[in-house]
Amino acid sequence: MTHPASEPNQPAIGANGAIVNGADGAASAPEPILATAGVSKTFPGVKALQRVDFRLFPGEVHTLMGQNGAGKSTLINVLTGVIAPDAGTIRLGGEVVAFASPQEAEAAGVRTLYQEVNLCPNLSVAENIFAGRQPKRFGAIDWPDIKRRAQAALARLDVTLDVTRSLDAYPIAVQQMVAIARALSVDARVLILDEPTSSLDDSEVAQLFKILRHLKQSGIAILFVTHFIEQTYAISDRITVMRNGEREGEYLARDLSADQLVSKMVGHERMSARLREAAHEAHPAHASDDGAQDPQRVQTAQPFVELRGVGRRGTLQPIDLDVQHGQILGLAGLLGSGRTETARLLFGADRADSGTILVQGRPVRLRSPRDAVRHGIGYCAEDRKKEGIVAELSIRENILLALQARRGWWRKISRQRARELADLWIERLGIKASDAEQPIGLLSGGNQQKALLARWLATDPKLLILDEPTRGIDVAAKFDIMDRLLALCANGLSILFISSEIGEVLRVSHRVAVLRDRRKIAEVAGKASTEDNIYRLIAGSGE
Repeated sequence: MTHPASEPNQPAIGANGAIVNGADGAASAPEPILATAGVSKTFPGVKALQRVDFRLFPGEVHTLMGQNGAGKSTLINVLTGVIAPDAGTIRLGGEVVAFASPQEAEAAGVRTLYQEVNLCPNLSVAENIFAGRQPKRFGAIDWPDIKRRAQAALARLDVTLDVTRSLDAYPIAVQQMVAIARALSVDARVLILDEPTSSLDDSEVAQLFKILRHLKQSGIAILFVTHFIEQTYAISDRITVMRNGEREGEYLARDLSADQLVSKMVGHERMSARLREAAHEAHPAHASDDGAQDPQRVQTAQPFVELRGVGRRGTLQPIDLDVQHGQILGLAGLLGSGRTETARLLFGADRADSGTILVQGRPVRLRSPRDAVRHGIGYCAEDRKKEGIVAELSIRENILLALQARRGWWRKISRQRARELADLWIERLGIKASDAEQPIGLLSGGNQQKALLARWLATDPKLLILDEPTRGIDVAAKFDIMDRLLALCANGLSILFISSEIGEVLRVSHRVAVLRDRRKIAEVAGKASTEDNIYRLIAGSGE
């Protein structure tokens, strides 16, 4: 992996991320076009930003990196007037500014392209590109000029399409290119791109980067937000790392290795000792004394499910994966690496456009979650508040939702049987509640998560997909849930386990598949299953 050389007029930065000035550093550095000093923002119960200093210079691509919840989106929202900071100052071109809205920021020359396509699907492509700033002729909108200029804006991205067609006639990847064309068609001093490549394939990413390099040479300052490490080093001059709402440091891209970047993002240097200690205390039942896994458990004759070249354009590169009977396969990787995307394809929530899925050796087509459930697959989504619990319903009703859906609403489970099943799983999983009729929204996070596990276990699944099943719950509940997962596997259940905490993945998994930049890069087991090795693989330097 090669790192781009820094621009000659950019300030020097020390090894610890500090800016070097005066006789010890570079010659007089240019003034930043956009800067913050001591910016803080607190939401109820969350310190989203804590005294953040940030600088963006003309003629550079500056990438903002950090895990989910690091503060990247909040910082962008503060910079663009979406929200106001609680403390600190923002300067644009050396002048203190306080944007009351994104429209004010745009009028001042700060243009933002957000991760979600923020366009009007019922309007034409041309209308979306020039919405709110249509060229006029003799007091009327000049539609031929709009069409011509929209085609020219898309041609810069090597995109040719009928700009008079409705935007919703095109797939999401094309809509994203239209959004990029709109952003690039505006004269701006600062261009902020929030995950612009999440729906693009490699050729589209390459074309976008070609345009960004051209814009950089013209003096535009570009703030680029991504989770993709390879893209970071392909386009960046400098990198700012965010962690837990704070600026961890600012670095020249050429001076920061991928290994160091990953460590700084996850706080690995501080956390690894604690995680190793926790894993040791947990004494995983499937590991031998030397840390190698029992080969009898690592390999069985026939996996329950196999993915062969399964992928989805703009979402996940074709992947090979198999989950054995009675085993836990862990998925490790940074946010945006393709973990959740893999889970959604396997559950039929998204449709694969390549490859084959086999269940117990037979090819199947998973067009919807209903198909997956019919084949014995359950899925606990990452966001239990939005995609898991129904807060107003009782624990009993939440637990029986999936089973009732599989049976069909015309084969209603009797109230007595529903109560028996709910009580059974409340006891088995140790759900702390006064009664099965208690609203699930009143439970703690850990008990809500156990109730979601109960929902799928009540359907007697053969494979359970768990996406961040311990996020946001206390340590005791976390270890309790993981111990119960191991016990379920001992009884034959297969599990696909996803967690951003590598130590947690290692503790419960028999094998670990490592993902980076939407593709599988390795699979490890036994003595190779160490935190250090997996972090190196994520960074691109492991074996």
